[in-house]
Amino acid sequence: MALSQGYPIELERELILKDGSTVRIRPIRADDATRLQDLYNRLSRHTAYQRFFTIMKRLPPDWAKMLANVDYHRRLALVAEARAGTELELIGVGRYEPTDEKDTVEVAFVVQDGWQNRGLGTILFSNILQAAAARSFRRFRAYVLADNQRMLDLITRFTRVESRETAQAVTEIVFTLRPERVAAKT
Repeated sequence: MALSQGYPIELERELILKDGSTVRIRPIRADDATRLQDLYNRLSRHTAYQRFFTIMKRLPPDWAKMLANVDYHRRLALVAEARAGTELELIGVGRYEPTDEKDTVEVAFVVQDGWQNRGLGTILFSNILQAAAARSFRRFRAYVLADNQRMLDLITRFTRVESRETAQAVTEIVFTLRPERVAAKT
């Protein structure tokens, strides 16, 4: 597989999760579109709803194509892969997307149900925030279902929350990296 120009190979890494499982984190590639659809098909209805705020029978191909095509600066996604037999399958995605504010990006991530509670969500969250910070983004925004306490706790545990508003069961939270987290990565 030929890598596209600008592909940030420095973001690739293999990790061992707290349960001993090995996963690979890497930037998304355009050829991951079909694999994103496969990942969506493996998500429970609850997990899919918490990520997309709607239930769809499948991830539409045009959405998958758009989500898999990033410029690695203004738009970036990191995928987590694990071995499933002889293949590597996507088991999680963390991403950021531009907002109307120059230094602010919107972040989101999802982890396949069977891979939750192993520390992978925290790793994806941390990695996507650090990648964004390395690209000069200083503020982050997330839209989280108000009852998604795990995600809200993760954000408040690892960042400095600037604002938090809930309307129609969705919480908009704006945050920055804590200074010690920025210093630890530089």
